[in-house]
Amino acid sequence: MITAVDTNVLLDVFGDDPRYRDASLAALRQALREGEIVACDVVWAEVAAVFPDGASAVAAMEAIPVTYSPLTRAAALRAGDAWRAYRSRGGPRDRVVADFLVGAHAALHADRLLTRDRGFGRAAFAGLVVFDPTATSDATATSDPAATSDPSATSDPTPTSDPTPTDRLP
Repeated sequence: MITAVDTNVLLDVFGDDPRYRDASLAALRQALREGEIVACDVVWAEVAAVFPDGASAVAAMEAIPVTYSPLTRAAALRAGDAWRAYRSRGGPRDRVVADFLVGAHAALHADRLLTRDRGFGRAAFAGLVVFDPTATSDATATSDPAATSDPSATSDPTPTSDPTPTDRLP
């Protein structure tokens, strides 16, 4: 099984978030037991932004391991279509195109998306399985579009002094 991972789950781990770290670690462990974890270039860029340099970000991502899976033209176009539909339905601008790029990538190139941000993806990407680490104690996947977590309620995502999570994963 291929699991695409969203930035918020990775920052929970790299930033040692006291509220979400344990659930996100459990979900990453489960995803690794079940197959491969991938992230698109948008996620890699967002994660790299909180590290002092690119080499540190790559080391942390590879330690999990998270495979780099670039966006395709099809994913970019699907994200654009989803963004346009979202805005035409009156969707607020608190969602940015990057969210839709991550969702479209997962919908086309993975079996599910590991994220705490479940609110918009269900409507934008029919059939996308959302795996929310905070949904249950055992981090199971959900198809409940009404269930959401608060993705903004995180501490500073800046990595701890040793952001490589090898000692925290299986």
